[in-house]
This record gives sequence, structure tokens and C-alpha cells, in this order.
Amino acid sequence: MKQELVFEAPRRALPPRHFADLDAEGRAAAVTELGLPAFRAKQLAQQYYGRLLADPQLMTDLPAAVRDTVAEALFPKLLTVAREIECDSGETRKTLWRAHDGTTFESVLMRYPNRNTVCISSQAGCGMACPFCATGQAGLTRNLSTAEILEQVRAAAVTLRDEFGGSGGARLSNVVFMGMGEPLANYARVVAAVRRITTAPPDGFGISARSVTVSTVGLAPAIRKLADEHLGVTLALSLHTPDDELRDTLVPVNNRWKVGEALEAARYYADQTGRRVSVEYALIRDVNDQPWRADLLGKMLHWALGPLAHVNLIPLNPTPGSQWDASPKAAEREFVRRVRAAGVSCTVRDTRGREIAAACGQLAATGG
Repeated sequence: MKQELVFEAPRRALPPRHFADLDAEGRAAAVTELGLPAFRAKQLAQQYYGRLLADPQLMTDLPAAVRDTVAEALFPKLLTVAREIECDSGETRKTLWRAHDGTTFESVLMRYPNRNTVCISSQAGCGMACPFCATGQAGLTRNLSTAEILEQVRAAAVTLRDEFGGSGGARLSNVVFMGMGEPLANYARVVAAVRRITTAPPDGFGISARSVTVSTVGLAPAIRKLADEHLGVTLALSLHTPDDELRDTLVPVNNRWKVGEALEAARYYADQTGRRVSVEYALIRDVNDQPWRADLLGKMLHWALGPLAHVNLIPLNPTPGSQWDASPKAAEREFVRRVRAAGVSCTVRDTRGREIAAACGQLAATGG
């Protein structure tokens, strides 16, 4: 049975208010409501974003007499680890999170020689119904709150600091919104999270905007809206085929916003931000890997984005029950050659976590 797109998340209660849901003004108001002096808001922000603490009992500059009150009002326990699994000699770790209402979702921490990246979820499940993606086939449960998104980032940063890199610890350098969900379908909370990820402590985690990637299957109006935020993050457009006929099936949102509209929105984003757009393309054997599609993709991107386009080829990762498979290496190499011949940058993604269902398109929040 064909799944329908879901742009509005089911009406399920979001978690209780958390400190990370609040901007600077909201933090000041919340502290005042508790009868505390205004300077405590900045103190708490420094603890959360600077020291990566979410337990007021460990915040030694906070008077012991008010820690319980602050914990109850501003730091409810949002997420618990239901399961962790590793591969790639411990360099890739997938975490299954359980929220206050039993909702589950996943994030993936990947360590590389020159960077440390966390792939985070913006929704529990996904309503975009792409047939080659395990998350899309599971459907959408609900949006995540800003704090639930940020807690995935904080947890990754704590893991790197405390478990890796010797006495000085390791630092989180990159955040990609490529986990479960369509980020731009949870627009306001994702943008709020991005602001706090990229703002320097004590108001955010201080990760460079250039090291934050927000992906989308092509919600054209939301892409334009994101461009106008001037956040400076990288946009990743999951295109997967250059022709509307096939994309209507592979990426059902194409029935609302066609390839041309998605590329026009991507061009607007590039013009407004000056940032290169990453075009994601899952290469599927005998489905979208034909030489003529490589030629058409190169031609369209050269016309629409020019040097501001980069194609990120993703060998299809297997998902349960799927009849599709990754393209042969020879077909992959020919596809890359043809796209580059059109004057468009093109590389093949280094797939991580495939054996633990942690790779692109495999997240399903099962097994907890």
C-alpha cells in the first residue's frame, strides 16, 4: 500500500519545557519566575552549553538550596539511552534514545582522523515516505522538541570529551541533520536548535555554522525561508534522480514541488548565503544509475547552481524487505565521471555504520 506524505506531525504532547528550549530572553524570564537573580540565567547557560552539564546537582556555582527547584523547573530528564551499538572498530556509535513518552529515535556519532561528527534526528520517524529509506517507511510519530534535538548534540560532545582523546578530550566538530525525520518539516524547532548549536558559549555550543548541515528532500518554500534566516549552514538537497517521472516515486514530495522548483530554491539558498549546496544522490542499481541520468543531472546542476553544486553519491544502504541494491562499482565510477564531465563536483560518500543499520537511510529506531 502506498504511503501518503505527512507534513504535519501527529498531535502528541511535546516533552516538558527544558532549559535548552529557551532563548536568552526566555532563560532570563524563567529564572525570574523562580525568584532567582537574573545573573543565574547566564550561569546556567554556561553550565549547559559551556560545561555540557544538564544536572543542576553538579552545578557547583548554583546554591545547593535551589538546585532541586531549578532541576524540576528547567532540567527535566528528556532522554534515556535505550541501547548503544558500535562498529568500525568503535569509530561509529549508534544510540537509540527513549523520550519521556516512550517515543524512540536514533543518533549516530562518527569519529574520523580530522573531525568528529554527530548525525542527529529532528523527528521520531519521518512522513516523507521515500520507499528506499527505512525511516520513511516507518512513518512519522512526532516532531522532536528543540531540547530533544540539542540533547543529542550535548550527549555526543560529552562522549567525545570524556571517552576519547586523552586527558584533553576530543571535541565535537560537525553536526548533520541527516538522522530520522525531515528537518524542514519541523522548521521552527530545528532553526532554534541550529542557532544554539552555532552560537558561542554561554549561549550555545559554539560549533561553526559551516560545519552544520541541514538536509531536506526538497520542501521548496522552507528552503527559501531557511535562506532568509542567514544562518550560514550547509544545505543538503536529497535529489536522488534528476527527472520528475522517477522522482515522483523515489521522493514523493516531488509530487508537490518538482525537481525544477527544488533546484530554484536551492539556487536561492546559494545566492543568499554564498554556500555550496550538497546534492545527495543514493545510487540504486538499475533504478537511477543510468548514464543518461548522470548526464542530465550534471547538465541541470551546472545550469542551476554552477560551481555552487556538489554531488554527494551515496551507495544505497540495504534496508529490511527492500528489493533494491547498490549500483556496481563500475556503474558508480561511470556516474561520477559523467557528472564531473559536466563541470560539477562529485564524490562518493564514505559509508559508515552499515553493519549496525546506522548508515544513511537505515535508521529505524528498533531494538530498544
